Amino acid sequence: MVSKKSRAEVRIKKHNRMRNRFSGTAERPRLSVFRSNNHMYVQIIDDTVGNTLVSASTLEKDVKAELTKTNNVEAAAYLGTVIAKRALEKGIDTVVFDRGGFIYQGKVAALADAAREAGLKF
Repeated sequence: MVSKKSRAEVRIKKHNRMRNRFSGTAERPRLSVFRSNNHMYVQIIDDTVGNTLVSASTLEKDVKAELTKTNNVEAAAYLGTVIAKRALEKGIDTVVFDRGGFIYQGKVAALADAAREAGLKF
C-alpha cells in the first residue's frame, strides 16, 4: 500500500530544495516567511553570518492591536507593510523572497505584494 506523506513533510522538503538554490547576502538578504495555523512570522536574514536583521510577526503586541484576526489575508498584508517599513528603516531595500515551501497564493502572496507596495524590491 502506498503511504501519503503529510503536508508538513512535503513543505519541509520543498523548503530545503529552495534553500539549496539561494541564500541571503549582506547586499541582498533573504526575506523568510513562516505561516502556522494561527500566526505568520517574517524575518530578513543575512545567511553569510547567520544573523536576523529584521523580524515581525502577528504575535507582537503593536501588530496584533491593529488586526481583528491574525490568520487571514488582511493580517498577512499588514505584516508585509510592517516588515517593509522596518527593513527600509535599517537601510535594506532589496531582498530575496523565501516563501518557505508554502504555495505562493493567499496569505503568502498577500504578504509579498504588500511588502513590494511598501518599497521592498524582489
